[in-house]
Amino acid sequence: MLMTKEQEHLKQIFAQALESVDPYKIITNRMSLVNEVLTVVMDGDNIVVDLKEFERIVVIGAGKATAKMALAVEHILGDRIESGLISVKYGHTENLLHIKTIEAAHPVPDKNGVKAARKIEELACSATDKTLVINLISGGGSALLPCPMHAEVDGEKIEVTLEDKQNMTKALLACGADISEINCIRKHLSNLKGGRLLRCLRPARSLNLILSDVVGDNLDTIASGMTSFDRSTYCDAVSIIDHYEIRNKVPAHVIKALELGNKGKLMETLKIDEFKEIRADNILIGTNRVALLGARNKAEELGYNVQILTSRLQGEASNAADMLWAIAQDEREWELLEKKPACIIVGGETVVTLKGNGKGGRNQEMALNFLMRLSQDTLDGKGIHLLAASTDGNDGPTDAAGGFSDAAVLKKTREMGLSITDYLKDNDSYHFLQKVGALHKTGPTNTNVCDIQLLIIK
Repeated sequence: MLMTKEQEHLKQIFAQALESVDPYKIITNRMSLVNEVLTVVMDGDNIVVDLKEFERIVVIGAGKATAKMALAVEHILGDRIESGLISVKYGHTENLLHIKTIEAAHPVPDKNGVKAARKIEELACSATDKTLVINLISGGGSALLPCPMHAEVDGEKIEVTLEDKQNMTKALLACGADISEINCIRKHLSNLKGGRLLRCLRPARSLNLILSDVVGDNLDTIASGMTSFDRSTYCDAVSIIDHYEIRNKVPAHVIKALELGNKGKLMETLKIDEFKEIRADNILIGTNRVALLGARNKAEELGYNVQILTSRLQGEASNAADMLWAIAQDEREWELLEKKPACIIVGGETVVTLKGNGKGGRNQEMALNFLMRLSQDTLDGKGIHLLAASTDGNDGPTDAAGGFSDAAVLKKTREMGLSITDYLKDNDSYHFLQKVGALHKTGPTNTNVCDIQLLIIK
C-alpha cells in the first residue's frame, strides 16, 4: 500500500519524537569532562565529581537504550573506564571499545540475561569506596538483567529459577498486569532489583543515568528500580497475584518465596532510610514528555495546530482506541481541541489482556481496534489518521514499532475481504496490519520512553 501524505507526516512526527530522546545526544549535551572534573548539568544544582578521588571507573547497566547511553559515556570518558558490562536486547547494540555487551531476551528473560546479571553483580560487589560506578538504566532492564533469588529460610533453600521467572513473566503479561505491577513482583524475586544493586555497590559512589519507560517516571519502577529505594512490599506482590487470580499459573517456587517474604522471612527491598546512607545520584535524563514535545515541534513545522493531551495514557489498548476515536470524531466535526488541520498527541503505555494466540503488540492492537471504529463510521474514516507506536521500535514481541489506521487502510481491508473482528479475537494485529501494509517499522531505535499515539484530523 502506497503511503499517504498524512501517513508520511505521522512518520516524520514520530521520527522527531525519537530524535528528541536520543540518549547519546542527551548525555553528551548534559555531561562534560574538564580537567578531570566530571559535570552533569541538572535543572537545579549540577552534579560535580572529581575523578582524581577515584582509583577505578566502572560502567554497568541494562535496557533497550543502554548501548547508546554507553556510547555517549565512552565518548566522554574514553580509556578512563577500567571495565564495564551492559545487557541489551538482541539487536539493540552499538560499537563499544571499553564496555562489553551481552545481548539477551525481552520481555521474557533468557540464560544470557542471567549471565549478564551474574557478571554485573560480580563487578558491583568488587567496588570499593575508591570506585566510581556509572550505571546506565533504561526500559527493558528488568527482563534483561534477571538475577533469580537464592535464599535460605530456617535451613530450607529457597530457589527461584530462570524458568520460574520466565513462566511468571508470561502469566503477568497475559493477564493484563501493567509494568508497575509486573516490576513489583520482579523486584521481590531478584538479587539486584528493588535497590538491591545499591547494596552490592556500597561503599562505592554511583551516578545512575536513567531513561524512563514508565508512566509517571517513578524511579522505583523503571527497570524495577535497581538504584532506587522501593515503596512496594512483599505484601503488595502477593496482592497483585491474587488480584489477577493467577496463583495456578505462577510457579509454586514464586508463590512460596513471595509468601515467605510477606511473613518477614526474607529481606525486603531497599527502603528510604537505607537509601539515604548510600552514595548514589539518580539522574533522570529522558521521559515520554520530552518525546511528546519533540513531536509537537515537528507537527507545528508541518502546519498542524497541535494539542498534547497526556503522557499518562494507560489501561487496555482497546479502551484507549475507543477514547482516541471519540476525540477524533469531536475534532473532525466540531474542532473541540484545535482548529483543523489538527494533530493530537498522546503518550503512555497501555496493556493487552491476551485471549487469542496471534501475534502483535499493544500499539498494533490499538491501531486495529481504531480501524474497527473507522469501519463503523458513516464517513468511512474520512479526514482521520492514526499512528500508534512504541519508541523502542519493538511493539510487544514483534519487529514493528506499531501501526497506522485511516481510510486508506480501511479501503485496503475491504478490498482484501479481511475480518477485523476475527483478527482481534485472536490478538493477531501484526498479521492483519502486515497484510494491508499498515505496519510501521523503524528497527531498533536504541531509545525507550513508552509509546506515542498521533492523530491527524483534517
